[in-house]
Amino acid sequence: MPGLIRGVARTAVVAGTATAVSGRVQRRQQGRWAAQEQQQQAQYQQQYEQQPYQEPQYAQPAPPPAAMGTDDKIQQLTELGKLKDAGVLTEAEFAVEKSKILNS
Repeated sequence: MPGLIRGVARTAVVAGTATAVSGRVQRRQQGRWAAQEQQQQAQYQQQYEQQPYQEPQYAQPAPPPAAMGTDDKIQQLTELGKLKDAGVLTEAEFAVEKSKILNS
């Protein structure tokens, strides 16, 4: 029986020591990580403060399409008529494209 108590006592001492050492190591690592994080935050803040403010760049609106001249419209209508005669366009497609050309 004394051997059993001695074994249990030894196990308790080892477990207690391991817990204490583990806790100490963990606190030390957390302290190091906190210090590193603070240092990184200070570097980021310093970099941010050194950068000049730049106004955002927005895309310019596209200019309106240039109005077609009469000669251009006639040429497009002629080509459209050839496509319809060749069977490439249906009567409905021809009418839609024709109105687009005439209304532009």
